[in-house]
Amino acid sequence: MTPARQARPVRLGPRSIAALTLVSLTGVMAFGWPLLADSASGLAHSQDAPWLFAALLPLLLAVVVATIADTGLDAKAIAMLGVLAAAGAALRPLGAGTAGIEPMFFLLVLSGRVLGPGFGFVLGSVAMFASALLTGGVGPWLPFQMLAMGWVSMGAGLLPGPDRLRGRRELVMLAAYGAVAAVLYGVIMNLQGWPYIAGMASGVSFVPGDPLDQNLARYIAYCLATSLGWDLPRAVVTVLLTFTLGGTLLKALRRATRRAAFDAPAAFRRSSSPAPPP
Repeated sequence: MTPARQARPVRLGPRSIAALTLVSLTGVMAFGWPLLADSASGLAHSQDAPWLFAALLPLLLAVVVATIADTGLDAKAIAMLGVLAAAGAALRPLGAGTAGIEPMFFLLVLSGRVLGPGFGFVLGSVAMFASALLTGGVGPWLPFQMLAMGWVSMGAGLLPGPDRLRGRRELVMLAAYGAVAAVLYGVIMNLQGWPYIAGMASGVSFVPGDPLDQNLARYIAYCLATSLGWDLPRAVVTVLLTFTLGGTLLKALRRATRRAAFDAPAAFRRSSSPAPPP
């Protein structure tokens, strides 16, 4: 028997797809410009970074608004967004980033899987923003964290077989995706701070204007020397939580979306009760 098509609080329409594409392309450029910047370019100076940070944050907020405005969020979807974002924010301080113990990745990957890429991007961004407020982690890195976490949760919503793949195979797919996403999150986030860290060994430092292949080699060495010890444990924690709690959480999320009936159209029926006697 084929599982019923699962409800999605936020469906991707043309405007939201365009907005997500725009912010993703902007994010790629924001993360990756140091690898292509010329040494004589103003972008090669770290004092220009605050302008980039200031431009990215409102753009992230704009894409969230555009995604919501395209298809709309009713009170039930807003409530679910709030609950899941609060849960993700509460999970983040449990490990405090120590040795890569970040259980919020597990929750956001599974939530994106059930609730779809549009809801997933909004949830990932809002959850990261809320967790930053909760932990005092507000800084120029926050827009990049919101964007990267939005990508993680959105990617889970784009995985194949959302309406038919269930059971062990789905958990294996989500665990594999969660492991890759957890590592890539760290690799991508390294691009945010790598060009602005001075006084490092020449073998891992960014050199503005150097050929792309040389800077890429330095960047890979930088990732191996600094963040891999956090990225791999984050991936392991995500895989373990997916296999141990993933089935239960997926069932709970799908049950909640069915009961909330996000996709149910409004219907009005004429009352069948007899008219009162004169």
